[in-house]
Amino acid sequence: MNPQLMRPDQNFAGLIEATRKIAGEVAAQHAADVDARSRFPSETVEALRAAGVLSAAVPRELGGAGCGMLELAQLCSTLSQACGSSGMVLAMHYIQLGCIARHGLESDFFRSFLSDLVQHQYVLASITSEVGTYGDTRSSICAVERRNGQFFLNKDATTGSYCAHADAILVTCRRDADASASDQVLVLVKKEDCTLTQTTSWDTMGMRGTVSPGFRLESSGPEHQILPGSYADSSAQTMVPFSHILWASLWWGIAADAVGKAANFVRGQARQKPGTVPPTATRLAEVSMQLQTMKQNWQSAATDFDALAPTAAGQEELLTIGWALRFNNLKISCSEAAPQIVHRALQIVGILGYKNDSPFSLGRQYRDSLSASLMISNDRIAAKSASMLLVFKDAP
Repeated sequence: MNPQLMRPDQNFAGLIEATRKIAGEVAAQHAADVDARSRFPSETVEALRAAGVLSAAVPRELGGAGCGMLELAQLCSTLSQACGSSGMVLAMHYIQLGCIARHGLESDFFRSFLSDLVQHQYVLASITSEVGTYGDTRSSICAVERRNGQFFLNKDATTGSYCAHADAILVTCRRDADASASDQVLVLVKKEDCTLTQTTSWDTMGMRGTVSPGFRLESSGPEHQILPGSYADSSAQTMVPFSHILWASLWWGIAADAVGKAANFVRGQARQKPGTVPPTATRLAEVSMQLQTMKQNWQSAATDFDALAPTAAGQEELLTIGWALRFNNLKISCSEAAPQIVHRALQIVGILGYKNDSPFSLGRQYRDSLSASLMISNDRIAAKSASMLLVFKDAP
């Protein structure tokens, strides 16, 4: 990499400092309005773009910061403590970026695209759902057509998180018209090469700022925008671990925000009666322990992933049943823990947490955390784990 082409802000220390500042000065200031109006957190994303945070996962050789999983998770958890929707947008962007950075480096096009992303800070979205597959992202109905060096792809998606605000979208589809439903590839669709027709609304309980209605996508472009290899491998080695670890980190961030408000409330009670310990302090100690356990869960998975990811042997290990089960368990446990922690924080704060016009309000955090078990249903994941456990030799 030519040092002159590398942005000076592409190092983790600078990026985490910038993200903390953006979380406090931008995301937190607009979070309530983003939630109330169910709108894209454009101010936060523009601040992340200006600070170079969107290219954190791009390899250093291509000008990015080359951040590992643990560092990416820290960026997501930091932002989500101010705004859950903003944290989710950043996490989903990194998931798509990770797929390209880890599986597209043998392609001249994708290497060039990543270098351009560092300079222009593109926002990446994805379309993995599809009408008729009933939430199974490892199954596609639509197929990409290849003709005269071009691809042609149409897809009817049940959800498309912030797709209308993205610079490019990674889309899953069958490899060709004769491929099975599970023989999938990822196609990079640029904003200027597609038409998005919104088919449903996005008026939800929480995560309202992700703006994820259904879309009908019609697209075409150069055939080299199809990511090399099989989606089955990139899903197991990147899409699934990135999703479950980064989602867990941002759910923790939402829970940590709630516990932080509960802690401030308890400290306020203590100041009113010096020399006494408020009854709520015991509850605070208990929920703090649960929050710490949740954090250790995703940090451990991220650290172990970072140890495996750079090597060919590690890549092969990520394809094993043992790792699939670990990521499934992480997703289920953290998605269940987050709303439990927010609920316990609400019990500490009481009516002030229930009120929307209170500085201790926990309504948005509670509603955002409830999405965790639904985005890729825990029941679906548990069913897959149950099937794997029937043949997993190292099962306890």
